[in-house]
Order: sequence, then structure tokens, then C-alpha cells
Amino acid sequence: MSTQTATKVALIGCGFAADYYVTTMANHPELSIGGVFDRDVERAKVFSSHHGLPLYTCVEELLAEEDIKVVVNLTSPESHFDVSRAAMLAGKHVYSEKPLAMTAAEGAELVRLSEERELVLSAAPCNLLGETAQTVWRAVRRGEIGRPQLVYASMDDGAIHRMRYRTWRSPSGAPWPYRSEFSTGCVLEHSGYYLNLLIAMFGQVTRVSSFATNIVRNVPQVDAAAPDFVSGCLHFDSGVVARLTCSIVAPADHSLLVVGDEGALTIQDAWDFGSPVHLRRDVLPERRRLSEPAPYPLVRECEFAHRYRGSHVMDFSRGVAEVAHAAAEGRPSRLPARHALHALEVMFAMMDGGERQFAGIGLDPIEPMPWAMEE
Repeated sequence: MSTQTATKVALIGCGFAADYYVTTMANHPELSIGGVFDRDVERAKVFSSHHGLPLYTCVEELLAEEDIKVVVNLTSPESHFDVSRAAMLAGKHVYSEKPLAMTAAEGAELVRLSEERELVLSAAPCNLLGETAQTVWRAVRRGEIGRPQLVYASMDDGAIHRMRYRTWRSPSGAPWPYRSEFSTGCVLEHSGYYLNLLIAMFGQVTRVSSFATNIVRNVPQVDAAAPDFVSGCLHFDSGVVARLTCSIVAPADHSLLVVGDEGALTIQDAWDFGSPVHLRRDVLPERRRLSEPAPYPLVRECEFAHRYRGSHVMDFSRGVAEVAHAAAEGRPSRLPARHALHALEVMFAMMDGGERQFAGIGLDPIEPMPWAMEE
């Protein structure tokens, strides 16, 4: 796409995360923001004024606008289903903030609707499209660690209950939605950063064995908090086993270890598109001794000019651009709706605790980014 044929997108929801999207949208000249809407009229006015963006007075007006091709759903999680469904009924492609929906049944309905209407539906996070994730994936495809066997993935985000989260504000002044964050929970909010990558690399999860609990009791002003510690063992149909841990109690740890029968790959931070990748190879296989970690070059340098202040280094709008490109080119998205639905089902299984089996669903493989293809 050229800038002369930029795809117009509209943002529904002007809360805390919306600033991330507007700031990083400038990395993608093929996208143009046609307007924004929020049911909180004052919040919408402040946000549109802060960023100099057109403001829609009602969601019906936005959805009736023919020039708007993609809706970016940045509403609160409990509104994701209704807003995404309304957008697709209006003929719009949709990129939704995580989670895709608040129940698996709602997620399945959204996927059914997108397929029935031949619309692109994708859900955050989009770090699968980042340089670090694409590098790890290519290294696995190349056999750098032999046959993948085991994964340790951590999404510990620190002891949030002890932080000054009530004072957190986005650049446009939106407060961090702590009630929603605590009630939605760390699994629905954070596990997708690794689930999306693991499903892309290793296929469908066939079995989940998990433990979930609330370590912190009585979070102030939160009536029903979701589990704040969850650890799940995921069995993939490729034979790989992964341990995925999410918490908002333990010190921050967003690391990944992928172990194969000939070596291991590590990264330190899923929230950094350019987090360094390290490779360790077997030097004494009979003792399972690995070499010291050696830097493994990224598939390309991680450079995007427009960034934001925050605890992560991500191009949030790369997922929106992928939806626009897939729609314009008539190809499957690299963030497929069925993969997002499967990830959602795995998340709920992890939060429920115990063990759950999944029948074969035949997920289509995802293509790597063009710049990460094998040479």
C-alpha cells in the first residue's frame, strides 16, 4: 500500500491503551486514522483534542462511514464481543485488544461471523510480528536447537498490588483501568504474548494441566479478582511441552527458554520487539552440558521511529497494519482469528485449573513475516 491509498481505521475506545496505538500508528504510513469514539464523552473529547483526531459523536455514525475499513476495538474487555460483532455486521475488518472475548462461546461466534462475512478478524497482542519472535521462530525452523522438546515461558509482571497503580496515567490523561485489569486477570491480559508465538511454532495445544489461585486477598476496590498466579503445562500436537506461568505477584520476568535436543534459545523480554536472542549448543550431550549463551542475530534490526513512554518496547499498531494488508491483499492474516480463539480456550483452561483435553481443530499454519523467510 502507498500513502496515497492509505487504509482508514477508526478507534473505538479512548482509554489507557489507545495512546500506544495512536503513537505507533505513525510507523505505518499505509494507515490513516479517520476518527475516534468513546462512550465516555469527556474522555473522547480530551483524547481527540490531545492527538488532533476527528471525533465521532456516536458509534453508529462511525460504523456507517464507508471510508472506514478497519475498526480497532480498544474498549474494556467486557465490551469486546459487542463492539467487534457490531463492527463486522457493518462490514468492517476488526483488530481487537486482548482478549478476543470474555467467553469461548463469544469468541467462537466472532470467528464464525468473520468467516461468514469474509472479514479479517485479529486480536492483540501482535508481538508475534516483532523481530525477536520472528528470529526465535526462524531459528527453530532452521533446526538451530535440533528437535524442540521443552519450553519455559514466564509472564510475571511484578507485585502490582504494591505499586502506585491508582496514579498511573496515559499521555492523554487516561487512568490505568485497575479494576478491569484485576478482574480480567493476568492470564487473559498477558499469556497471549507467548501463547500466540508457541501456537504459531508448535501448533495446537492438545492438553492443559494447570494450577490457579489468588495469592493476594482483598485487593482494594476490586470485588472479584481473577487468579493472580497461574501455571500451566501445555502439551502441543507436535510433541512439545511448555510450562507457561503468569502472575502479578512475583518480580517481573518475561523470559522465554526453548529447549531442543541439540541446544537452547533464550530471550529476556516478550514486551521488547528487539529483545536479544541467545543460542546455546550442546557441547557434552551425554552430560546435557550447554555452551555459554552466544548472541544470535535478529532477522533484521528492530527500528521503529515512533515510540511511547512505557514498560515495553512494542509497535502496537503493527497488528492493525497486518489486518489492513491482509484485507487489501486478500490473504490470510498472520494473526488468524482461529488461532486467537484457540489461545482464548487455552487461557480459560489455565484459569480453571486442573486438566483439559482439546480435540483436533486443524489450525492452518501461519506464514512468517516476509523479511523473516528463509534465505
